[in-house]
Amino acid sequence: MKKAENIKLLAFDVDGTLTSGVLVMGEAGEASKLFHARDGLALALAHRMGYKTAFITGRKSPIVENRGRELSVDFILMGISDKVSAMEKLLQEEGLSWEEAAYMGDDLNDLPLLEKVGLAASPRDGVKEVRECADFISRFEGGRGAARELIEKVMKSQHLWKEAVDSYRDGSHRVQQ
Repeated sequence: MKKAENIKLLAFDVDGTLTSGVLVMGEAGEASKLFHARDGLALALAHRMGYKTAFITGRKSPIVENRGRELSVDFILMGISDKVSAMEKLLQEEGLSWEEAAYMGDDLNDLPLLEKVGLAASPRDGVKEVRECADFISRFEGGRGAARELIEKVMKSQHLWKEAVDSYRDGSHRVQQ
């Protein structure tokens, strides 16, 4: 995939992309989220292979913050209503262009950002409008390996996947899931 060859930043919505989108709410608010370990390992591996990684989400969540820190995610942007402005600021700070950014989202609030980035992606169960906008649609649903598949696709397009896999064989990368 040609658009994947320039990617240096991998950004993700959280609910519906890194999770199934099911919100478990207790009396005190958000009680839990389910993340897929393979998505986590791929995010941590992307970070270790030199990619910048980001969560850009409309919700504020200690669970998301903890997960992001655990995986060494570079940017954990929560409570974001204008994802385009947040990404634009991030790109400027990092000296990156829109063409060097990939973003995976699943719902209508992700459309403005998906329309700007160099590589727009959706989980298999993203809403119709998001799938129509996407350059890449995962074979997997949100929270079930969609992020992993995008990360692999980008690394393979840049001929880095073998190096990433080999890093496990020789023990040079210790990655959290």
